[in-house]
Amino acid sequence: MADFLQALDPSKLVLVEAVLSFATSAFAAPVYNLPIFLFGTLAQESAEAIQSLQAFTFLVSASIVYDIIWLAKNEQSWFIRLLTILILILKVPTALAFAFSLRQRGAQFAGLPGGFNIRGTSLPGATVWSMPGGFTSSGAGAGGYQSVDDPEPTPTPYSAAAPVSKQPANNQAPSAPGAYHSV
Repeated sequence: MADFLQALDPSKLVLVEAVLSFATSAFAAPVYNLPIFLFGTLAQESAEAIQSLQAFTFLVSASIVYDIIWLAKNEQSWFIRLLTILILILKVPTALAFAFSLRQRGAQFAGLPGGFNIRGTSLPGATVWSMPGGFTSSGAGAGGYQSVDDPEPTPTPYSAAAPVSKQPANNQAPSAPGAYHSV
């Protein structure tokens, strides 16, 4: 199977499917196929765009299910139905060829639920964001906030040397920060 997938040219597959989708777009056919394959032609041109290839592979795979539902619910002429079924059949090797291509590049489908990658293991990728409020996984606080892993700071002991004034000098009641003041 791997030899068969290596022999496939993903760019030609996507181009054929884009042309077939364009030919059926004037008739009663799935409207999502043409944009997906146009996106695929752009995604496969850039060797560095692994996320775009992952998105395209997922879209093609998911659209297989949508095509089956669309074919069951809608009526078409026999020729357009034949082209739609041909597009549906070509989606399977296209999705497999792109998944194999991503596997060769070392890419994973870490964004899927459970962190599944192409190889079938469950190893989620690196976290690219941090929690708001300075909670980090490294244990060091960020932005002056205490992280979850840091021990709680010990309070300074009360010193009796400094007198504490309970009433301000202007004889007004002390106000809490952010409290409302009467005018």
